Amino acid sequence: MSHAPSGIHFERDGAIAIITIDRPDARNALDLAAAERLHEIAAELERDNTLKAAVLTGAGGTFCAGADLSEMATKGAVYRPWAGADGPLSTRPSKPMIAAVEGYAVAGGLGVALWADMRVASATAVFGVFCRRFGVPMSDGTPTRLPRVVGEGIALDMLLTGRPVKSEEALRIGLANRVVPAGEAFAEAVKLAHQIAEFPPLAVKADRQAALEAFDQAEPVALVNEAEGAAAAKTQEAQTGAARFAAGTGRHGTQET
Repeated sequence: MSHAPSGIHFERDGAIAIITIDRPDARNALDLAAAERLHEIAAELERDNTLKAAVLTGAGGTFCAGADLSEMATKGAVYRPWAGADGPLSTRPSKPMIAAVEGYAVAGGLGVALWADMRVASATAVFGVFCRRFGVPMSDGTPTRLPRVVGEGIALDMLLTGRPVKSEEALRIGLANRVVPAGEAFAEAVKLAHQIAEFPPLAVKADRQAALEAFDQAEPVALVNEAEGAAAAKTQEAQTGAARFAAGTGRHGTQET
């Protein structure tokens, strides 16, 4: 495990990466050093081809409370956009990422959660644009990514009111993919990440990329890109998989590999 002074830890668990925000005194809010460390970890995740999926979580029962406003107030810190052209959240990781959310994922912490592909929320989870009341804008990807996840109307509701969204509502609107009892989000996210990591990687990569780009162009263009992205998996993985299926593996929806 990498224990950086920034309070963000990076470790490997087989074929998955585990990224933990650990700044308990600030409810896992990110200061300038932590945001920079997250940028470094994102680059490390891209470089390591042995990693097939990732879990992003917060320590101590809180996911992330956004930017460290105390640092902004006392030190005059100026935060560059966490998304934008080159921030730590500017591009999605090339590997599937699951956010394990206990407690608050608010303000910029909501943007951190939306950086992931899926969100496993515990019964304690609360999402929201809490920085609305303090005049702090969202430059962490939330205004762009939230409408893609929950739709424009619900996204605007959250963005304009700053109201809290608890776990069951998050599940209903699609912001959370799973809801589990308090304290179990991390274990469920790790389980899902290992499951995804065991699948043939080319097909996972192709289908995931097509979904991420689905709203970026007209449907005919998106369909061509989808087909082109699937070509390598068809030649390198699909024939082997078809042979396994023909031999009886995975029949009737079972999960045998």
